[in-house]
Amino acid sequence: MLERLFGLRELGANVRTEVLGGFTTFATMAYIIVLNPAILSAAGIPTGPSTVATILTAAFGTILMAFVANKPYAVAPYMGENAFIAFGLSALAVTVTWQMRLGTVFVAGAIFFLLTVFGARKWLAASISTSLKHSFAVGIGLFLALIGLYETGIISSGVDGIGTELAHAVLNPARVPL
Repeated sequence: MLERLFGLRELGANVRTEVLGGFTTFATMAYIIVLNPAILSAAGIPTGPSTVATILTAAFGTILMAFVANKPYAVAPYMGENAFIAFGLSALAVTVTWQMRLGTVFVAGAIFFLLTVFGARKWLAASISTSLKHSFAVGIGLFLALIGLYETGIISSGVDGIGTELAHAVLNPARVPL
């Protein structure tokens, strides 16, 4: 049944290999079930609901990818944006609630959807150089690594709330003492 549904034979695959790949992918990305709510708790978002939302988002996105696009890709919440919500936006405006922050994510998602529907997203993505695209990934990875190292106590800071200081440093680098 699965072979016919996904056209596995035409792709040179079989059910055993696909199931094994699915379990491997889940084991590789299961950390997000714990890490995402931990990061979002820094923004004041309750851990229980953010855990459920993380699981449902990953499951729904992955199921859509399988049945609509027929692609073997796992989909999960974007950690860079979550860190920005927790550590970046919280530093910029103390009066902004976590509900307002999630509202901005919804609006951004709606804008990205419209950009995709009208073909502008593809044009915008093509206009960014490959080296700049790689630098985005490296920068976000280093930012997440720094937050993880700080939160685990491997590195420390002389200020309370390294997320606040990081956000101010990114927005106003001239203010940061060397």
